[in-house]
Amino acid sequence: MTELYERISTGIDGSHRTRGELIGREAEMGQVATALAAARSGRGGAVFVTGEPGIGKTRLAAEAVAAAAGAGMVTAQGRAGTMGPVVPYRPLVEALLLLSRAGLLPDPDELGRYGPVLTHLLTGTRGTAAGAASPLMVAETVLRLVAVVGRQRGCLLVLDDLHEADAGTLAIVEYLLDNIGPQPALLLLVAGREPCAATELAARARQRGAAAVLDLRPLSRTDVHLLVATELGTAPAEAGPELVHRAVTFGAGIPFLVKELVHDLTGRAPGDERMPSVPAAVADSVRRRAERIGPLGVEFLNMAALFGTRFPLPVLQHATGCDHGELSAILRAGLASCLIVPDASSTQWYAFRHQLAAEALLGDLGPGERAGYARRAARALADLHPGLPGIWCAQAAELHGHTGDTQEAIRLYCEAAGRAMTEGTVERAVALLTRAHRLVDAATAPELHATILEQLLDAVACSARFDQVPALVAGLEALGGDHDVPAGRRAGLHARLAHIATLRGRSAEALRHLDVARWLLGSRPAPAHAARVDLAAAQVELSRFAPDRLSTAAGFARRAADAAGHADLPAVACEALLMLGQLTWERDEPAAMAHLTRACALAHAHRLPVLRVSAEVYLARIAARHDGLPDRVEQARQEALRMGAAPLAHETGFVLALDQVRRCEFEAARDRIRAGAADAERLGLGRALSLLRMADAVRWAHQGRRAEMQEALEELAPLIDDAPGVRSMAYGLARAFCSLLEERHDAAEQEFAQALAYDAENPATGEFGKHGVILLLGVLAGRMGRRHHADVAQAGVSGSRWNRQFVGLAHAVLLGREGRSGEATAAARAALEAAELYPMARHLCLRLVAQSAYADGWGAPADWLREAEEYFHGAGLQAVAGACRALLRGMGAPVRQRRTGTDQVPPGLRRFGITVREFEVARLLAERIGNKDIAGLLHISPRTVEKHVASLLQKTGHPNRSAFASAARDLVTGAGATVPV
Repeated sequence: MTELYERISTGIDGSHRTRGELIGREAEMGQVATALAAARSGRGGAVFVTGEPGIGKTRLAAEAVAAAAGAGMVTAQGRAGTMGPVVPYRPLVEALLLLSRAGLLPDPDELGRYGPVLTHLLTGTRGTAAGAASPLMVAETVLRLVAVVGRQRGCLLVLDDLHEADAGTLAIVEYLLDNIGPQPALLLLVAGREPCAATELAARARQRGAAAVLDLRPLSRTDVHLLVATELGTAPAEAGPELVHRAVTFGAGIPFLVKELVHDLTGRAPGDERMPSVPAAVADSVRRRAERIGPLGVEFLNMAALFGTRFPLPVLQHATGCDHGELSAILRAGLASCLIVPDASSTQWYAFRHQLAAEALLGDLGPGERAGYARRAARALADLHPGLPGIWCAQAAELHGHTGDTQEAIRLYCEAAGRAMTEGTVERAVALLTRAHRLVDAATAPELHATILEQLLDAVACSARFDQVPALVAGLEALGGDHDVPAGRRAGLHARLAHIATLRGRSAEALRHLDVARWLLGSRPAPAHAARVDLAAAQVELSRFAPDRLSTAAGFARRAADAAGHADLPAVACEALLMLGQLTWERDEPAAMAHLTRACALAHAHRLPVLRVSAEVYLARIAARHDGLPDRVEQARQEALRMGAAPLAHETGFVLALDQVRRCEFEAARDRIRAGAADAERLGLGRALSLLRMADAVRWAHQGRRAEMQEALEELAPLIDDAPGVRSMAYGLARAFCSLLEERHDAAEQEFAQALAYDAENPATGEFGKHGVILLLGVLAGRMGRRHHADVAQAGVSGSRWNRQFVGLAHAVLLGREGRSGEATAAARAALEAAELYPMARHLCLRLVAQSAYADGWGAPADWLREAEEYFHGAGLQAVAGACRALLRGMGAPVRQRRTGTDQVPPGLRRFGITVREFEVARLLAERIGNKDIAGLLHISPRTVEKHVASLLQKTGHPNRSAFASAARDLVTGAGATVPV
């Protein structure tokens, strides 16, 4: 390729590009550069450049002219046009005049009998020979001329806008196409894409191999980004993402539109977030192309613009009264002008080529004209679609908004949004209700305003579109007193805001709204109003800190369910039943199942898809707790995402992430947590974000990586009270589990005790070890016995597959102590089968119960310890692996020696010949821990510790352990722990 092509191909790496530089046409310019090189070598050719208006055809031709001039070629260019009287051969004459001004034309005598023809073209004189020259003579003249001027260095002849050229010019171009091959010249022919003689000529030329055709396509998103940066004179990374997004969204990949948008958007005042206005140049282009279609076509397009970017043909045909022939003619002309395109989804719909076209047409309409078109379209819509089913309700609302009938527009938007909610398209409902809310003004009836707020708050709670909340709070404040909207309805609005505040993790704000709702409700509320406030009270109660919050919340939920049943409010009743299911499944799983099944049936019967999916999520979670298979939960979560129910989807994502952690699918859990947390943070879902951050701490804890766990807990700290029960889970699922993997059993006991203390103060609905590992540790320590085991076993949550491993092994330990070794072995076997899905927990259980099994003569403790040691060693958890080896030695069983891994020893100690075991002792010695405690932590005898200490002092030359500890502390503790300190 030429130097030009190489220059154009650079710049995407983030370097600055020169404003006006061609973007995204590297392949096309490569073909042009090849053709130019051939022309300089005496092999002529032709290239057609076609495409829609604004796509950059003329810009590509200009770049070709620059490339040819840079290579020393002669260049000439002319453009056809429709302004003024028709000038025969206009683009050719313009090119010849350009050559003449540059002094590049040969003497007419040099062209022989074609000289007079050249003179006639340049001067317009009508000599006998010249005036009678046929198009064929003119064509041969031009051909000989380019041969002469390009004889030494090649010639580029550019003819632009050939779609507007006269027939004579196109006849000459056709002759040149057939005869340019032996000449040292390249023809670059530019034409639009609309059907005309020029495009037919291009097609014939390509078919017979006389020309290549470069049909320019819209720019890619990457190229649009680069074009925006180029127009701003900055590097791509410095172009504002919002500006790039708008240029991509509204520019349709058309360079002309992108440039005009950039200039329009950058010329605004700071903070102006309005959608892009239509730049004047774009509006003028759309206007001119529309006018070419004719008066009926303009009327058709103006009415089509009222529908937005897509419009229904039958409705417009009915509204305009045009027949099928007229409609076909309008569509053909609209397609040719690149204003409209067929809609891919239906043959009954068309669409504007880009959104700015519709906005430009609407912008040209005065208020009266727009209202008139809208009334006609609304009547046609009602005639063709009685009752306004499906999408037609929202379309009718939009049209009534254009007519100025805001009350009817609001009513229809609310009806359409209600249908969207029953179809499970929550985001669409939010969008429709947002449009309705924007139409509210002082003339809007208060009851209608309240209806909008109720529906929109419900949709916002489902979708987490909390950006809408400030406007909704302002709308609530604008409602009048009791004479406008009853106090009970206003109480319901505050109750909805209280629920939204709990989703955002704003408990104080939730309580404020709930207090207002209760005050408005009064002492003798109607069941319909009381149900909504009691439901909110149950939701808010879960975010309070009180020992009885779960029972109190359950009481409110029962009251809400009863009142909703009497008032025939299926949605409220369903939500209350869902809450009761969540609140009871820990202690009474059958009751929880009954509540959730009833909620699911109610949601099915009343077409409440979001609530149906919520019930299916909770039912799937209960099933997954037993069989350990999360597929149904994931399927329900995906349906929630599809519907736009973000809070439900993200809190379910937390449950699935926790399950992946327990299965040791750490990378999958990491990806799920990061994606969910980023989205929850973006949406302002404080409760879900708190849970996901906690799951990240648990992920590190289950790998025994304390430093990373602590960092995750620090990130969680500001959010720890945004979700109920997170404090207990942070201690039980994260800190204590990590301590067990570090063989710090005393610390684990304290952390589990702290989790229980937090649970007593503020009961959790999530599992943190209370019904599983805490029982096992208590039984092993002798603090718990049969009564404790029976109490835990009665709780529904103890039957989860995760807890069955701990509860089952606790039962086995108790059986072993009772001398029932066969039953103990069988119980252990069943527990370990349940543990198969959870490798880290399973092997930890083997390590924990092995000593008791050995002492009481049941199970296979030595085999268990060997298996656990192998697993923990492979996982890099040397403390617990070392404990397994120590226990094996205590049983007199063969122990695999693992003295490799000297890379764990810091270089500063390794050069003294310090072994791995001596390094383990040195780390604890540096913390000034006594020999007896070191022996306990490393599961070796105090005498062995003394030998290792003596060896360390001898090798390092320190007089005593205190001196060694002082000198080695930083070196040892900074080396990366293999034994916890």
